Amino acid sequence: MGEAAYKEEPWIELIDGKVFMMSPRPRPMHTDIAGNIYHLFQTYLWDKPCKVYNDGVDVYLDEKNHFIPDVMIICNKDIIHWNAVYGAPDLVVEVLSPRTEQNDRGKKMRAYARAGVKEYWLVSPLARSVEVYLLQDGTFVLDAVYHDIPDWESERMAPEDKAEIRTEIKVSLYDDLIIHVRDVFHKIDYQ
Repeated sequence: MGEAAYKEEPWIELIDGKVFMMSPRPRPMHTDIAGNIYHLFQTYLWDKPCKVYNDGVDVYLDEKNHFIPDVMIICNKDIIHWNAVYGAPDLVVEVLSPRTEQNDRGKKMRAYARAGVKEYWLVSPLARSVEVYLLQDGTFVLDAVYHDIPDWESERMAPEDKAEIRTEIKVSLYDDLIIHVRDVFHKIDYQ
């Protein structure tokens, strides 16, 4: 298909009133990780009232903050409209990339907290880790960092060191929703 036949609209985010272009598009690793998380949430939420959305759905927190999270869970269906989400999701996941990490850890994180997002995940493809932040008194507090430790490294670790590594995420929205970090990084073995 020729370039003239198809022109993709640029994705943008509005952070504290400033426009940020969301290009280049996510890399395969980024998309695969977000897809794995979406699948894990979707499977669990299939017959429950909360809904999960993946990359590409606009979220309008307020007039100055319009984001496109990688994955989100929404339990208040009143904020879901035909064209976007207007209000705070309950849980937001951002898969980090070198270009977006500063905003994901800074301005966006603060905006999500101000809006009332209950749980915020920062997923590092390179570190194969998930940082989970929980909302407390209007700000996010780091709950824990979870890791996917490769088998070759795990075999070399002392038992007491292995015991300290967290590998199962207890999602705060449900008492029985446990995500294994290894599943977040399933089939992620890019060079």
